Amino acid sequence: MATSYSATEPDEGSGENEGARGVDLEKIERGVRLILEGVGEDAERPGLQRTPRRVAEMYAELTEGMREDPSEHVRALPGDRHDEMVIVKDIHFASLCEHHLAPFVGKCHIAYIPKEGRIVGLSKLARLVESFARRLQVQERLTSEIADTLFGGLKPVGVMVVMEAEHTCMTIRGVKKPGATTITSAIRGGFRKDSRTRAEAMALIREK
Repeated sequence: MATSYSATEPDEGSGENEGARGVDLEKIERGVRLILEGVGEDAERPGLQRTPRRVAEMYAELTEGMREDPSEHVRALPGDRHDEMVIVKDIHFASLCEHHLAPFVGKCHIAYIPKEGRIVGLSKLARLVESFARRLQVQERLTSEIADTLFGGLKPVGVMVVMEAEHTCMTIRGVKKPGATTITSAIRGGFRKDSRTRAEAMALIREK
C-alpha cells in the first residue's frame, strides 16, 4: 500500500483523500510513473517521488462527480414559492476534457421559470453544475446534462443553460489559441417555444 500524501503538503503524510472513495489510487499512481518514464524523466528523483500520489489524488478530486447523483440537488424548497424567472449566472466550474484529460474552465449561467411556484435552493444549482463538471466531459454534453436534470427534476415551465469556457486542450497544445472561448447552450420547455422570453433571459445573462 503506497503512502498517502497531500497534494498541497508534499512533505507530510495525510489520511486518504475524501474524494478518493471508489477510486483505485494505486493504479493511477502506476500509470503516472509510466508517463514520467515515457517522457524520459526519472520517477525516483526527489522532486518526483511523490508526484504519482499527488496526481492520483488530484484526479480523484476532479472526477468526484462520477460518484455522486446530481439529481439529489434538484429538490423543490418546501413552503417557498415563486412564479417569475430565476437566473443564477457566473457559476465558475472546472472540468476535464475526456479526449485529452486536460482541464477546461469557465462559467455557467442557469435560468428557469418555476411551475406552480416550485423553486430550488440557489446553492443547489451551483452544486448541480459541480456534480456534472467533476467528471470526464465534453462541454456540449455537460450543458445538456445540467439542463435535462433540472428540467426533469423540478419540472419548471422552461430551463436555459449557457456555458462559456476556455479549453486548455486547444490553448496550450494543438492549435494553441489562448483566449478562444467555447459557448454552448441547452434550452428546454418554454424558453424554446417563446423567443421573447428566451431573449429576455439572454439579455439578463449578458448584462454586467
